[in-house]
Amino acid sequence: MFENIRLSFQGIWSHKMRSFLTMLGIIIGIAAIIAIVSTIKGTNEQIKENLIGSGENTVEVSLYQGEWEYEMDYNGVPQGVPLVTDDVMSDIKDLDHVVNASAYLSRQDYSGVYHLNTAFSGGYVRGIDNSYFDTCNYIMKEGRAFTDEDFKKYKKVAILDTDSANALFQGEDPVGNTIEIQKEPYTVIGIVTKAKVFEPVINSIDDYYTYAQDTAGSIYIPNTTWPIIYQYDEPQNVVIRVDSTDNMTSAGKACADVLNNYLSPKDDTIQYKAKDLLEQAQQIQELSSSTNTMLIWIAGISLIVGGIGVMNIMLVSVTERTQEIGLKKAIGARKSKILNQFLTEAAVLTSLGGVLGVIVGIILAEIISYVTTMPVAISIPAAIGSVLFSMVIGIVFGVFPSYKAANLNPIDALRHE
Repeated sequence: MFENIRLSFQGIWSHKMRSFLTMLGIIIGIAAIIAIVSTIKGTNEQIKENLIGSGENTVEVSLYQGEWEYEMDYNGVPQGVPLVTDDVMSDIKDLDHVVNASAYLSRQDYSGVYHLNTAFSGGYVRGIDNSYFDTCNYIMKEGRAFTDEDFKKYKKVAILDTDSANALFQGEDPVGNTIEIQKEPYTVIGIVTKAKVFEPVINSIDDYYTYAQDTAGSIYIPNTTWPIIYQYDEPQNVVIRVDSTDNMTSAGKACADVLNNYLSPKDDTIQYKAKDLLEQAQQIQELSSSTNTMLIWIAGISLIVGGIGVMNIMLVSVTERTQEIGLKKAIGARKSKILNQFLTEAAVLTSLGGVLGVIVGIILAEIISYVTTMPVAISIPAAIGSVLFSMVIGIVFGVFPSYKAANLNPIDALRHE
């Protein structure tokens, strides 16, 4: 085997230009596949990162009516949906893979939040408990966090995130100033920011609408003051932090199941559901999967063309080396020896083309990323698989020339001019 490989490299080196032109189809096909797969993988990871964020691994579990989130403003407090108690939160925190959990209330407000004449339109007002910031991986950027006294004494204090602070105060220091929420004055006591700052990559208007909620901004108030500006006895949503991204789906569904066990609504369509961002990312990725698969098949055609080129050049090689084959058979070489020699030569030729194709594909992917700003991610399994597939092509298309060489009549081969 090793002797055959050595002879194969010797033959390739002695006919460098011919060997390169033979491998060209393989190189182009493998390079195209690697570039396409790298672009697909990079784009998919970007979609996943845009939706999930910078790695907090948080899952929101909200009350739904059918396929849509339940609207408290329009429908009022639903019957048969109790408040999320401390005992329920304890059950949720005991679930597998759940690191922390928090209950909160939420409204998207379009006309109820002001600082002087500046409105905060389209952002979120959230009534939170004292574990919300830790669960969602927020840290204080300025001012202070809520204290137990703020909750117990129903203090009308608020904490802004950086987006809502910029929208309402436009560069001024918000801490110590007053904002109005539903005509009730709230004193700003702090500003929070994510521990890991993340901005989704937005390249189109579709991306903007997909990821807009992450950039709308939020205002946080103690959940005990929520009835002052909205309604009493509103059922809360729950956010959980999970130990890894891969467990977000299962943990979110388990949390929703715990909450749904306490429901007894008249409307059977009202239930808690997890906002499965991981599944949403997969659905967006699947939208382009058919196109991506077609591109890979088109690139694969060049591998077939390259394989035909290998078969052609191997037939030429058999013709050129007819006397050599005859001499080997005359001194006792078996058919299997000659068959293996030519199959090894074909496999080495295409494998070398596969390796060069992977290198060219990686360079091509990086060039595409630089020119178009599209993210790329090199797939190691795809690279290894491409080299192995190119070897298989060499073996498949080398069978006929090898079989022809192995079955030459030694007398006719020695007489060949």
